Amino acid sequence: MTERIYNFSAGPAALPLPVLEQAQKDLISLGDTGIGVLEHSHRSKAFLAVYEAAESLCREIAGVPDNYKVLFLQGGASSQFYMIPMNLLSKDQTADYLVTGSWSKKAVKEAKVFGNVNIACSSEDKNFSYIPEAVSLSEKPAYVHYTSNNTIYGTEFATEPEVPAGVPLICDASSDIFSRPIDISKYGIVYAGAQKNLGPSGMALVIIRDDLIEQGPTDIPTMLQYRTHSEAGSMFNTPPTFGIYVLGQVLQWLKDQGGLEAVQQKNRAKAGKLYDYLEQSSLFKPTAAKQDRSLMNVTFVTGDADLDAQFIAQATAAGLDGLKGHRSVGGMRASIYNAFPEAGVDKLIEMMSQFEKEHAS
Repeated sequence: MTERIYNFSAGPAALPLPVLEQAQKDLISLGDTGIGVLEHSHRSKAFLAVYEAAESLCREIAGVPDNYKVLFLQGGASSQFYMIPMNLLSKDQTADYLVTGSWSKKAVKEAKVFGNVNIACSSEDKNFSYIPEAVSLSEKPAYVHYTSNNTIYGTEFATEPEVPAGVPLICDASSDIFSRPIDISKYGIVYAGAQKNLGPSGMALVIIRDDLIEQGPTDIPTMLQYRTHSEAGSMFNTPPTFGIYVLGQVLQWLKDQGGLEAVQQKNRAKAGKLYDYLEQSSLFKPTAAKQDRSLMNVTFVTGDADLDAQFIAQATAAGLDGLKGHRSVGGMRASIYNAFPEAGVDKLIEMMSQFEKEHAS
């Protein structure tokens, strides 16, 4: 087998090695069925056991209350940008959006197709390098939407924003889902693309409160109604079976790690090492405001684009892949999601230190 390297990619991202090893076995035969997981009917007894385990683990790990449904939907998080307003926002209503990055801007664009949008806050004035403190909500919003972690810009909400009583809070948690404990009862909907902390690309996990499912109109396409997927247990059509399987394996791995509190401690330790180094470095500098820095995506620059490119090339050659920052920020981005090993952070710091010595002014 080709030796595995450290994958700092922002997504699809690193998966736990035990999950990959188990999937390797189950691709040939899921348990003792003699049929691989990719080949099983979604209606088969074997796959239904996989599905039920995934949902049960999700509820257990995140403490999902009984009045919420756990849905596994196709289309990734981007499909939720329009599915949410299509179900919850009418032309005479206003939804509030906290705009802290490119993905929340995309969500705003889709919502405007269905109703009015109030930009409750925005950090675009400083290239989304911080989380705004001041939030101006409209008088009676249909819901309030925010993105908890901003993959491109390296910022993260420390806690959920406060909303008026009775107003659903909706969170796009794609890049920090299950990286820390979460109180689901504070939300109307929590959704996430799977490809960063949950599994392969192409699927979204949607945790949605029952009353919001029933609130949606019935005169929109069947596949775009939450009630359709709730009533059919995410199996109105053939679901993303392999994505559900891998998600279930990842959730079991999270449980084996000690659950979300234990994972949060590990994430703080990993990110803390890297930020501590950046704080004392004379060459590399973090781009996100200190109080708003993400534990999942660490963005940094040298201030010299040519030097950034040189470092990325050397890192890639040394087995540290995916460090090139998004064009909106430039420089480097180290995505260190739940499954990313601490040893990879140590290796990155070692290389940065050596590079800094070689290019000391």
